[in-house]
Amino acid sequence: MIANDELVFLKLGGSLITDKTKPETVRLDILNRLAWEIVAALSERPHLQLLIGHGSGSFGHVAGARYRVRQGVHGRDGWHGYVATAAAAARLNRIVTDVLWAAGIDVMPLPPSASALCHDGKLVQMAWEPTRRLLSAGVVPVLFGDVALDDRRGGTIVSTEEVFSFLVPILSPGRIILAGEVAGVFSSDPHRDPAATLIPVITQEIAPHIEKMLSGTRGTDVTGGMAAKVQEMLHLVITSPHLKVQIISGLVPGRVQEALIGAPVPGTLIRAK
Repeated sequence: MIANDELVFLKLGGSLITDKTKPETVRLDILNRLAWEIVAALSERPHLQLLIGHGSGSFGHVAGARYRVRQGVHGRDGWHGYVATAAAAARLNRIVTDVLWAAGIDVMPLPPSASALCHDGKLVQMAWEPTRRLLSAGVVPVLFGDVALDDRRGGTIVSTEEVFSFLVPILSPGRIILAGEVAGVFSSDPHRDPAATLIPVITQEIAPHIEKMLSGTRGTDVTGGMAAKVQEMLHLVITSPHLKVQIISGLVPGRVQEALIGAPVPGTLIRAK
């Protein structure tokens, strides 16, 4: 499939829009600013098609970790945890979509749990035609990390990156932008090591040399932190060589807007070669 260079998948990281050290705490100042940056980018680049995803941050990750939903769902307590995780993720999604709507963006929430099916933790089936039709109509679909039924585990959790990975070969976006707290992938955890250096480009050739540098995230994260995100995206660009993935900081005002319109921004670029 030919890449649609005007189609961009944007993820607003859970660590960016929530305080992952405090249960169910939204960083509304940041979320509001990001909404207006998206509005500005859509105004500046009117042909831009946008799909937004967001992490669960201190909402779904807390419940998911408590009940170990990622590992599998069994028994009454397990299914209670599955539903609790879904409810928490949905609460954050409602807040995100309300903020985006208030800024003037035509958004439509599409919870993956409504149709997602997994096989031993891997997303293998999800309704995608509604997403395609909404994009064609100029509406911005909003997806998020969510629970999913699993034919081996009973239930599990799928990350936003895994949802993106499922949709890429179907919708063929030109770019994925992952906006988080940090300005990309670093040689060590920049929160703990002041000597950490930014890795500007990751390709298949250099990936084995930096895997040991990748660390998890602060707070509770049931989907693997930065290491899992990079591995997922690297696999994606290898199987879809037209695709480019940018990891940038959403804490820097204006950076998400600049990335959306295609301006050069500091960060880490993941590409096939």
